[in-house]
Amino acid sequence: MSRRQRRVQEPKSPNTPMDILTRVTPEIRAALDGVIPFSICTCDTDGIPNITFMSQLYYVDEQHLALSQQFMNKTWRNLLINPVFTIMFTNPQSMGFLKITLEFLEERMGGPVFEEIEMQLLALATPQHISFSLHSALICKVIAIENFYEGVTT
Repeated sequence: MSRRQRRVQEPKSPNTPMDILTRVTPEIRAALDGVIPFSICTCDTDGIPNITFMSQLYYVDEQHLALSQQFMNKTWRNLLINPVFTIMFTNPQSMGFLKITLEFLEERMGGPVFEEIEMQLLALATPQHISFSLHSALICKVIAIENFYEGVTT
């Protein structure tokens, strides 16, 4: 296979056990740069789903990620009722597809994580002359990271 050719791996069979991680690996952390928006899927007490797209997922540590709480009214209400939710995430380096199950733990309205998220959002918004107001940082525990599609390998 030449350097320019790429091999695409087939999606894993639903009957094949997937690798399930409970920690954010360095490879996954490197992919959290907001190149491709991800979907966040929550549900209310009746099981009615709410799916929205977000652009940034923030690394806190190996077992925690954070979301910015800016506009997520329905998502926020669902997280207060049912704190376990799913993110469908594309790794922009490999185009692999990940399902990340998280549990909302706490809301932070200040501190280092909040300030880092606010700084990153400001850096994205300023060149576009977009004003924003970060309400809070939502700290979430990683329950599982499942690799649905390996993506492209070189």
